[in-house]
Amino acid sequence: MGLYEDNLKGFILALLSSVFIGASFIIKKKGLRRAAAVSGVRAGYGGYAYLLEPLWWVGMLTMIVGEVANFVAYAFAPAILVTPLGALSIIVSAVLAHFMLKEKLHQLGVLGCVMCISGSVIIVIHAPQESPITSVQEIWIMATQPAFLLYLGSVIVLVVLLILYFAPKCGHTNVLVFTGICSLMGSLSVMSVKALGTALKLTFEGNNQLVYPETWFFVFIVVTCVITQMNYLNKALDTFNTAVVSPIYYVMFTSLTILASVIMFKDWDGQDTGSIISELCGFIAVLCGTIVLNSTKDSDRGSSFRSGHAPPSPTLSTGLFNGVRESPKHDEENVVLPDEICLRKQEQY
Repeated sequence: MGLYEDNLKGFILALLSSVFIGASFIIKKKGLRRAAAVSGVRAGYGGYAYLLEPLWWVGMLTMIVGEVANFVAYAFAPAILVTPLGALSIIVSAVLAHFMLKEKLHQLGVLGCVMCISGSVIIVIHAPQESPITSVQEIWIMATQPAFLLYLGSVIVLVVLLILYFAPKCGHTNVLVFTGICSLMGSLSVMSVKALGTALKLTFEGNNQLVYPETWFFVFIVVTCVITQMNYLNKALDTFNTAVVSPIYYVMFTSLTILASVIMFKDWDGQDTGSIISELCGFIAVLCGTIVLNSTKDSDRGSSFRSGHAPPSPTLSTGLFNGVRESPKHDEENVVLPDEICLRKQEQY
């Protein structure tokens, strides 16, 4: 299927969004570490000192710019096109982490980058063209269909269970708890963002949608979901290694968002089987590339430790199944240098 004009606009905006969001992860991470070093209370354990840290606000502003671009992208292109392109933010994050967080990118990580880009290209080429929407009330009808209401109810039940039961028990030992809350709420926020973006687009075109209560209900859902995501994403980033949080969050968020979009907006209706299979293959390539990229970063740092240069970081699989956390006193400067190792050996004698 060809690249339509609206899809092209959405594609360009999604690319810009990935650049800003990828950079925001690194900037916010440094801000969280700096705030924890000053206050002694980490965000993952209820601390809010990062709100007084200018660097964290720079990262937050960068993320807002990226989210605005992402928001507008959803008004032009289907979620099945825009959401997977978020993998490119992982590439941006990996490159910046190499320079700013001293997280060396393994050479095999380049393969992960290529897989992400290749998968994204496949998705863009075969992305469906949405049916024109003439009012926010049409979207409301889609949102209240039985299939999507079942999905909505399932998400609400899972989020409540994760927040009230699992978060206090194992939120700081299992990375899936905080990222799960973010991903589930994120799938709902994307659906609401798309509805709100379409409403604003129609309003700017002369068809005022602000007079409908449905528009303001979607605004309420967006605000609620974004605040919840921001809170638990901060907890996840501050508790676990960035290289663990980023791919898990991306995989869960993207999968749930595509599922929600297929149910609500029926993205695959009217597409031939070949195009759907191509999109799925592209999506799988992006997921695999994301995992390879982050796993090889950790492998490289583990090799450095065995050579006596730096402490190891938890691998993706370790973080997923065992919930390996960052040490509360860990920051980017807390690296044991070779000279210090030699000095300690001398002291033992």
